[in-house]
Amino acid sequence: MTGTADPILEVRGLTVDFLSDRDPVRAVSGVDFHVSHAETLCILGESGSGKSVSTSAIMGLIDTPPGDIVAGRMFFEGRDLATMTEEERRDINGRKIAMIFQDPLAHLNPVHSIGRQIAEVFETHEVATGADAKRRVVDLLRRVGIPDPEHRVDQYPHQFSGGQRQRVMIAMAIALQPSVIIADEPTTALDVSVQAQILDLLRDLQAEYGMALILITHDLEVAASMADRVMVMKGGQIVERGDARSVFTRPQHDYTQKLLSALPHADDTDKHRRSATGAGEPILKVENIVKRYALSTGLFGAAKHVHAVNDISFEVNRGETVGIVGESGSGKSSVARILLRLNEPTSGRALYKGDDIFRMDQRELLKLRRKMQMVFQDPYGSMNPRMDVRSIISEPLRIHRDILPKDRWNDRVVELLELVGLKAEHAKRHIHQFSGGQRQRIAIARALASDPELIVCDEAVSALDVSIQAQVIDLLADLRTRLGLSYIFITHDLPIVRHFADRIIVMKQGEIVEQGTTQAIFTTPQHSYTRSLLNATPHPKWETGAASHLSVRIS
Repeated sequence: MTGTADPILEVRGLTVDFLSDRDPVRAVSGVDFHVSHAETLCILGESGSGKSVSTSAIMGLIDTPPGDIVAGRMFFEGRDLATMTEEERRDINGRKIAMIFQDPLAHLNPVHSIGRQIAEVFETHEVATGADAKRRVVDLLRRVGIPDPEHRVDQYPHQFSGGQRQRVMIAMAIALQPSVIIADEPTTALDVSVQAQILDLLRDLQAEYGMALILITHDLEVAASMADRVMVMKGGQIVERGDARSVFTRPQHDYTQKLLSALPHADDTDKHRRSATGAGEPILKVENIVKRYALSTGLFGAAKHVHAVNDISFEVNRGETVGIVGESGSGKSSVARILLRLNEPTSGRALYKGDDIFRMDQRELLKLRRKMQMVFQDPYGSMNPRMDVRSIISEPLRIHRDILPKDRWNDRVVELLELVGLKAEHAKRHIHQFSGGQRQRIAIARALASDPELIVCDEAVSALDVSIQAQVIDLLADLRTRLGLSYIFITHDLPIVRHFADRIIVMKQGEIVEQGTTQAIFTTPQHSYTRSLLNATPHPKWETGAASHLSVRIS
């Protein structure tokens, strides 16, 4: 649905600097954009492109200092936001323009119930109080799809799933039926089916209330499925804009073409399958793994258990990539942690080259971890910020002292950095001085330090920009070919796993519901759950066919 000719929100010549120890850093430079009633404008760009800063300025959310709006004017319904009094601005924020943030857990107060926090919106704007406010909150929760809202209104943020917390944030945003919603990466890191539900909810709300939607994202498929118009940003500037179909099918700027080319394409999905060494004999055999947790039921209650993993069996061959897909809570990460003995299984066997991992003592387990390594989703959270990169990468060499003499550690660190596409001088820096993609490369370098044969990647690229994702996948594939590595690749990103894995395991509620070759899973899925995952992948808004995902080939 396209908007009317007159914009409801307009930004002209916005320029924003951030103060630093040296010269100011220009985050946004001369940005112009607008959005009309019932229209969806998607702002695309990688991390650091200025897309979030541009919209934060509209809401007055840029801290000054260090931020400084150097130039530009912003108009809502023809009124200049900069000339409004604080009281007039407060009346607009929340009531007329509302924002949905990327990380709901960071923006919801953990010590207040979600009902209390949503009710505050009504009370702050003097719309409703007390029982009337609570009734409105329950209606809102029901509207955004929270089950049993009468009961859950008194629960706390930690008692909701990631998708449900995002629904709570949406309920807060639409409480006063604003004219404009700004959604900043509202589906980042959500499972594909939960992402589809959130996008469907935003479409329904937009149709119901006629609101304008500004959607900030680095997910090209999400943008293609939602946008009427698209604005592409790089380095704080707009490099391309236009109607969504034109931008996605006939991109004019080199940067837009680069972003689209980084997407996995239907016609090259076998590009990274099977390394040059070929898949050899089984290196890992997983047999009937069970992980059961006891639930507290009170002093005299009967014992109850929940199965995080239930009777899981599969194999990984030498030089092969096995993908494990499924929604949050399906047991994917539990399997990974059990195989590395970070969690202990309830029963079952895992045979690495014939030896049962679960029967190994500490000395044997230490030797195993030389050959089985893990790359976690959050590299910043899995590396010590007080250590420089040299110390981080050489840590496995200190633990396994028989790998390499100490006088060769520095040479090995440089070799590993260059292997993952970084430079020798990076060894002196600390982890906070790197981008997300660079941190993940450092995590991979650390995993390679012990000369492993099998690497478990747990959502290793899920939070990265599309072009950085492509670089990391290319790197993993290259290392597989050069070093004969095997991978267990855990993800909720179906296009990525289709691009990279030889075989796929589909998990739901702790069980394997389907497994087979990548080709078979994507072309002839047998289980209804697998089909539902595939159908949840976003489709371009202008497409009426059943294309599996956005597939744009740049010549």
